[in-house]
Amino acid sequence: METTQNNQSAKNAPIGVFDSGVGGLTVFREIMRQIPNERIVYFGDTARVPYGCKSQETVTRYARQIVRFLRTFQVKTIVVACNTASAYALDTLEQETDIPVIDVVKPGAKMAAEMTRNGRIGVIATEATIGSQIYTEYIKKLNKNVTIYGKACPLLVPLVEEGLLEDPVTDEIARRYLGELIDIDIDTLILGCTHYPLIRSTIGRIMGTGVTLVNPAYETARELREMLSAKDLLNDEPPALGGNQYRFFVSDKAEKFVRFANSIIKYGILSAKSINIEEY
Repeated sequence: METTQNNQSAKNAPIGVFDSGVGGLTVFREIMRQIPNERIVYFGDTARVPYGCKSQETVTRYARQIVRFLRTFQVKTIVVACNTASAYALDTLEQETDIPVIDVVKPGAKMAAEMTRNGRIGVIATEATIGSQIYTEYIKKLNKNVTIYGKACPLLVPLVEEGLLEDPVTDEIARRYLGELIDIDIDTLILGCTHYPLIRSTIGRIMGTGVTLVNPAYETARELREMLSAKDLLNDEPPALGGNQYRFFVSDKAEKFVRFANSIIKYGILSAKSINIEEY
């Protein structure tokens, strides 16, 4: 009987999700859609965004602090919903953490390797993610005959964070970044930053119908479901009404985060709590 109760308790434990800011909400949204019974604790590091221009040492320190915070909720798994943190800190987190850690890079890389027809794959991401070569490394393990073209797009994250999702400025900047990828005839493009699915329609329009867009947020949620199922950790029952299914924490500007989150999730997020992440 006790084993059954322990197993149910493990199933009912929340999933911890973190990102440098609001981009990881695209991963949160996919987990909501694909695994609707799960409880989620989300942390957005809004005081220290963006991660893409910071050193590996700094990003790893941030990630460790956030994992320590999320573990205070007895989470059953951690989702690193940030490509830069995945590129820089994943190995450290996996070594130091005794619960499963899922990143956003491997699922997207796997899908791109499967989808490409001409072997020319583009990756758009932050400077840190592109510089780490992590997508190239993973894709080459799966399909050594492909060529990967990385393009850092540093201005897209602040534009998304400012809510300029359907704006001529975002359109113009995206065109400048994507132009060279169009010229080299890629047929698959990985949206290698969790902010980018929020401007997917703009990117798709610029790239044209001949280019398949890979959304790692979708693929990550799918892989998370498969992993939880394999470990018998999927929550069988919907949380009780008023059971705090989704909880949001940030390191700064909680009200701005809530406004942005409600604009893209349509769930009715009432509040996010600001915490001092440096204490963890």
